[in-house]
Amino acid sequence: EVSIPLSALLGVRLQVKGSPPLPTTESGGDPKRGMLYVCTHRTLLDPIFLSVALRRRVTAVTYSLSRLSELLSPIKTVRLTRCREKDGRTIDEVLRQGDLVICPEGTTCREPYLLRYSPLFAEITNDIVPVGINVDMGLFHGTTARGFKAMDPFYFLMNPRPKYCVTIMEPLGRGDTCGGGKTSVEVANH
Repeated sequence: EVSIPLSALLGVRLQVKGSPPLPTTESGGDPKRGMLYVCTHRTLLDPIFLSVALRRRVTAVTYSLSRLSELLSPIKTVRLTRCREKDGRTIDEVLRQGDLVICPEGTTCREPYLLRYSPLFAEITNDIVPVGINVDMGLFHGTTARGFKAMDPFYFLMNPRPKYCVTIMEPLGRGDTCGGGKTSVEVANH
C-alpha cells in the first residue's frame, strides 16, 4: 500500500489503538460475512483511515457524498437512499462481500460529543466492532457545517501536522447485540 508513505509525506500522523478482529471463515472454508465497523464521524476521511489502520480494504456506505469525493475515494463507497428497507438490504448485501464501515451519526461533527446513532446497522448483523475516531486539526477544520463537503479532505490536509487517532474496540458480545435480545436502539445507544 502507498497510504502509509503518502500519509507521512503529507505530514499526517496516524495513531492506532487496539487491534482488529482477524477475518474468520466458516467450517466449509468459505469466507464468513464481513465485520461491520461502526465509527464515530469526524471527517470524510474516517473510512479511509480505518482501512489503513485495519491494513485491509473495506467498503464505506454514504448518504450524501459528492460525486467528486466518490471518484477520488481510494476505497469502495456504496450510496444509501434513506429508505430504511432498501438501505437495510444494501448493507446486508455489502456485508456478504466483505467488511463494511458505517458512520451511524449520519454527518460529521466537530464537537467533543457524539450525535445520536441511527439503529439500522444493529438490525442487520451481530458482528459489530465499535471504532472511535478522533482528529487533531489545529488551524483548519476538515468538517464543513454547510458548504461543499468535497473540500473537507483538502482543509484537513492543509493543517501543518494533522493527526488521526483510530481506536478499534473489542467486537460486541452476543449479549450486547440484537441476537442477544437487545433492541436496535439499545445496541446503538450502547
